Amino acid sequence: MDLKDIANALVAGCRDGREVENLDKLYASDAVSVEGADHGNGRETKGLDGIKGKHAWWDSAMEVTRQEVSDPMIHGDDRFAVIFDVAAREKESGTEMAMKEVAIYHVSGGKIVREEFFG
Repeated sequence: MDLKDIANALVAGCRDGREVENLDKLYASDAVSVEGADHGNGRETKGLDGIKGKHAWWDSAMEVTRQEVSDPMIHGDDRFAVIFDVAAREKESGTEMAMKEVAIYHVSGGKIVREEFFG
């Protein structure tokens, strides 16, 4: 897959609720995920298993009530950005939250090797 194919597949998966399925298809085994802020577990997660763990935590703790995912914005031949606008409810407390973030995805060798979230 080329950069545009990877970007379009990631966005389609996010829109269709197939984020976890996309991890095995689109991410390198040694990919790195970097959050904009430390939420108690550090900002950086290394490896596909760690990134899957982040998704598992989110799915167990939060209920997404609204999600808008922009079309991918290609930058050169190795990066793309996506804007996420999400509303969610914490399952345990019922607390609602809204967040908007920009994600930058770095691609090498036909796989996502790094994702960075700004928001």
